[in-house]
Amino acid sequence: MTEKIYEDPEIGPVHIRKNPRARRLSLRVNASRRVTLTLPWIVPYRTGLQFFLSRRDWVLETLGRMPERAAVPAEEIERLRLLAKATLPARLEALALQHGFTYNSVRIKNNASNWGSCSVRGNINLNLRLASLPPQLQDYVMLHELCHLRYLNHGPEFHALLEQVCPGHRALEKQLRTHAALLARG
Repeated sequence: MTEKIYEDPEIGPVHIRKNPRARRLSLRVNASRRVTLTLPWIVPYRTGLQFFLSRRDWVLETLGRMPERAAVPAEEIERLRLLAKATLPARLEALALQHGFTYNSVRIKNNASNWGSCSVRGNINLNLRLASLPPQLQDYVMLHELCHLRYLNHGPEFHALLEQVCPGHRALEKQLRTHAALLARG
């Protein structure tokens, strides 16, 4: 993946990335207010920049609706990190054993845009803010990531497996969205 940065006078840096797996142009503003444009490998950067400029008003509107990230004191981050490290890995291991999943490693991270992730190598990352969620939402996120060990996508097979190990997962996903503001807290 290669990247160039376009400095917009009002928006700031716009990260323009070429990804060989991308099939279409994708413009995103994440919870930390980072603007990223992903291009298929064959699309010239010039075309990507034109695409961004044609949708610049949408980016400004989106940024305008987003709250500024509130600075979280380092002590609070450290408290959450300690709590997460003390509770989440053991719960992940218990869920993996219960449902027959095997993963390589687990890491606790301070991510701004996701609750967890799973790599192709079977490594699971969990957001330290997960420790502040209710137990059923913690379990949902961990089961979601464990299901990615078998399906690295969000296709029908993935959702069927997730429903099997976490009945009613769609309702839990909706509940999790109500906690999205926690992710935006820096």
